[in-house]
Amino acid sequence: MPELTPRHRLLVLAICCMSLLIVSLDNTVLNVALPSMQKELHASVAGLQWTIDAYTLVLASLLMLAGSTADRIGRRRIFKAGLVIFTVGSVLCSLAPNLESLVAFRMVQAVGGSMLNPVAMSIITNTFTDPRERARAIGAWGGVVGISMAAGPLVGGLLVDSVGWRSIFWINLPVGLAALLLTWRYVPESRAPKARRPDPVGQVLVIALLGSLTYAIIEAPDSTVARTTVYAAIAVAALLGLLWYEPRRAEPLIDLRFFRSAPFSGATVIAVSAFAALSGFLFLSTLYLQNVRGLDALHAGLWMLPMAAMCFVCAPLSGRLVGSRGPRLSLLIAGVATTASGLLFAAFEAETSNVTLVIGYVLFGLGFGFVNAPITNTAVSGMPRAQAGVAAAVASTSRQIGGTLGVAVIGAVLASGIHASAYRETFVSAARPGWWILTGCGLAVLVLGALTSGRWARGTAERTARELAPAETETPQPVTAAARSQDAPAA
Repeated sequence: MPELTPRHRLLVLAICCMSLLIVSLDNTVLNVALPSMQKELHASVAGLQWTIDAYTLVLASLLMLAGSTADRIGRRRIFKAGLVIFTVGSVLCSLAPNLESLVAFRMVQAVGGSMLNPVAMSIITNTFTDPRERARAIGAWGGVVGISMAAGPLVGGLLVDSVGWRSIFWINLPVGLAALLLTWRYVPESRAPKARRPDPVGQVLVIALLGSLTYAIIEAPDSTVARTTVYAAIAVAALLGLLWYEPRRAEPLIDLRFFRSAPFSGATVIAVSAFAALSGFLFLSTLYLQNVRGLDALHAGLWMLPMAAMCFVCAPLSGRLVGSRGPRLSLLIAGVATTASGLLFAAFEAETSNVTLVIGYVLFGLGFGFVNAPITNTAVSGMPRAQAGVAAAVASTSRQIGGTLGVAVIGAVLASGIHASAYRETFVSAARPGWWILTGCGLAVLVLGALTSGRWARGTAERTARELAPAETETPQPVTAAARSQDAPAA
């Protein structure tokens, strides 16, 4: 990638953030619209789960392929294709005549979405080569998630109440078209100097693993034990196949040596835990506020505003903190706040009181706001720049896997405990196991954040960088401040 002026770099960052905005906004807006979709399309809890998980499942399955393909044939080219497909998919979703069509069109959206976030992160990584600048850029990137969380419930609630749930997909059109035109004009093309060959076997195994696992979890409450066992067995077989096959390829879909870096492995599991908590939190909160409390979409969005506002404030703050002091403090704050929020709902039924409900939302927004920047920065630190697309794609894939599992598991737990004849009376007790799961996710962030951000972890990242570097024509990225613990001085 050619050397860019500071102003041009900021413009590239803004364009990449536009792609994140439409993808993140789409998810937050959709959650507010779920009860309206449920009524118009006569959907069950499992049907609602599929409207979310069909998207995240395809996204998670294709992210690594999109990242490596962009490194091979050009990041700008794949990025532009993703914007086109995502925008077309949004139009199709707004026209869906039934639940089955909506799920299918959400999958079209996901194909485009898989070409956006990891590729945009790869563009940012190769645009901002200075560690401090990269940390700040990723902090701004994380702040866009806060913007989407703040705007999503309000915009979605207003659109659902005034026009209908189909209108939530229209907001992707102007942003997507604007991002496409700006990308064509201002984003330079870049690619890895050494092309990576496709890995079709690995790709099929990833799809089989995620698809069968998600199906087994979502359909478990309404399916036979034998059928659920079959899909679970397929998932296990696909996982074992990946672990056996990928190390034997010269250019695998995902180089498993990445996971020898403790910060990289920790960031991967933390991403799964954090985004499982987010998706489960939004799923339970939306159904409770609208179906149990009887609020309309707009007022339900207003109730979730404290969470969104905290995320909006804390995300850029976390980015600056990661750039100056490393990831440890951000991860510890995120873990404590998320755990406290989940515990408040699980042990004290926070949703039954207005005061505790707001406190729970504030705590969760605080936790999620701090967790995103250290995940992204740590995932790409120490990795060769030629594999930036793959490394960033793994972090994005982990987020989507977490989102998929969060909705699948929490939804399945809720569906198994709720009674249609007494929905409002049984919802709080049926949701309690889900809140305990979210508490466990917060604890995972806390423990792994502490374990994978210290001196030992930094050493594993440096060894992994040296091991991966000889095969690359570019020099490896230095371990940035994101890979340092709180007690180490900033570079």
